Amino acid sequence: MKGNRALIEVIQQRIEQSPERAISFYDYMELCLYHPEHGYYMSDRRKIGREGDFYTSSAIGGLMGEVMARYIASQTKEIGPRSPVTIVEWGGGTGRLTRLVLDELRLVEPELYDRLKYICIEKSLAHRALQSEECKDHAQRLHWMSDIEWLQQAPWENAIVISNELPDAFAVHRVEFRDDQPYEIYVEWDNAAETFKEKAIKLKNQELIAFIAQQRMTFRQGQQMEINLDALRWMVTLGMALSSGLIITVDYGDQAMELYDAHRMRGTFMCYHNHQASDDPYAFPGEQDMTAHVNFTALMEEGEKTGLQLQGYMTQKQFLVENGILTMLQDHNATDPFSPVARRNRAIRQLLISDQMSELFKVLIQKKGELH
Repeated sequence: MKGNRALIEVIQQRIEQSPERAISFYDYMELCLYHPEHGYYMSDRRKIGREGDFYTSSAIGGLMGEVMARYIASQTKEIGPRSPVTIVEWGGGTGRLTRLVLDELRLVEPELYDRLKYICIEKSLAHRALQSEECKDHAQRLHWMSDIEWLQQAPWENAIVISNELPDAFAVHRVEFRDDQPYEIYVEWDNAAETFKEKAIKLKNQELIAFIAQQRMTFRQGQQMEINLDALRWMVTLGMALSSGLIITVDYGDQAMELYDAHRMRGTFMCYHNHQASDDPYAFPGEQDMTAHVNFTALMEEGEKTGLQLQGYMTQKQFLVENGILTMLQDHNATDPFSPVARRNRAIRQLLISDQMSELFKVLIQKKGELH
């Protein structure tokens, strides 16, 4: 089979050591994405852009970073001129969004920029290196921390926490309903076919059982769903660590009723390899992105438990429009379709119209306390 051979052997060993001769799909996905040596996100493999496996909104024209910077500036107006402001970006990938936000803040809000501390929470050394190079012009503003180091310095005041396509990258549990009973998807090794295959085991994980009960929904025979417990733990962690601030989560997904509706019988799990989409998690272990839609209803509810108040939930398109992206369109008489102005206008249209990315992507804004 194709994929990272070293990672495949690691997974095989984990399966052989398991009493059930199988591991949960969550464990399989976690190894594929985050194994310290061979995981997809931990490697120096190019992941974003033309040479990678997928695009993000921050990779299109730089506009998301500019709009995000302007929104952050508008939300920090009430903070005293001598009070420090902290931006915390969780899982910044290549560092492109980081640079775009800092470029724009330095341009439009130099006073804010000069008292800004920008913290990157990043576990991948490969990504840290990319971020450092991408943001070398802002070296004095940047600091890197692990999630544990950041939590040790809590509580944080006047902190703006941002993430762009982070929760969708967490490993998920996969559940299937059979005979009105929930079963969890496990992964085992098929010696004859020399590949991984799935088996369903009656659900026994109490956290998953409790989550399903909280949905107050009737699930259909054969229906599959993904449950992202790590995203819920992450949101609780942020809420507990903040004394005052905002959490801005940009990702693709929807509310629970939409995600678990009849037209989602197979769930939302997808893989991306060289810009080709598939639903086969066993095609290229360690060499493909693996993802599922974010349950924003669950993130809102978990946030409320830690004192986070809902400030806004909208499509990315609405967020961009409300924060001035249309004012960035420029009149021009240039006949060259590749001129800077023409390319910028085209990028705005692409974000808002062409591939429906800005309808699929949502922006969740939660607030705790008062910025001061």
